[in-house]
Amino acid sequence: MEISKGVEMLQLVFHEYVIHPMLLWDHEMAVLVDTGFPGQLEDLRVAMEKVHVPFDKLKAVILTHQDFDHIGGLPEILRERSHQVKVYAHELDKPYIQGELPLLKNGDVEKPPKGRVDHTLIDGQELPYCGGIQVIHTPGHTPGHISLYVKQGKTLIAGDSMYSENGILGGIHAPTTLDMDTARLSLKKYTDLDIASVVCYHGGLSNENVNDQIMELIKA
Repeated sequence: MEISKGVEMLQLVFHEYVIHPMLLWDHEMAVLVDTGFPGQLEDLRVAMEKVHVPFDKLKAVILTHQDFDHIGGLPEILRERSHQVKVYAHELDKPYIQGELPLLKNGDVEKPPKGRVDHTLIDGQELPYCGGIQVIHTPGHTPGHISLYVKQGKTLIAGDSMYSENGILGGIHAPTTLDMDTARLSLKKYTDLDIASVVCYHGGLSNENVNDQIMELIKA
């Protein structure tokens, strides 16, 4: 689903789960935000080709955090495009993504996905790709969880800081959030942004009065 020019919400299905990685692109490159479950490389490739973005245009992967369903496709992407792709994540989640520490929520997985992180991101940083991507450190779900504000289209990529249902923001998903108090504080960072659309990894797009919806979640 096209959110705005060069901003596409992908939809991947894995058993009973529906997830929404994001694809950003311009004439120079494509950026993938989160990589799905292990074994979904072909699904990602097909999803990209459907919006006429060839897989070999992919030059950056941004990981919102360390969870299994977000980093699962990273090893396969790096095997295919190792020298062409740079990987970005927050420093606090980097050792988990690289396999130096067991995943905080999937530590019992026998062979968890892992891959290198080339660059660490900090709160307030802006990546110059695709018209500008602002990094927002939104810990709580994991220590190094980040959200992204895509200036083109005023789109907030919320990762797992929130979920949505039928276009309505449902708030924080408590069962999978490590620190609810911190997660609630993180939502307040969104009030500084002019947001037209929010994409949650679980639930997808919300684009009706989203600034008001976020304020209601903060008050709850």
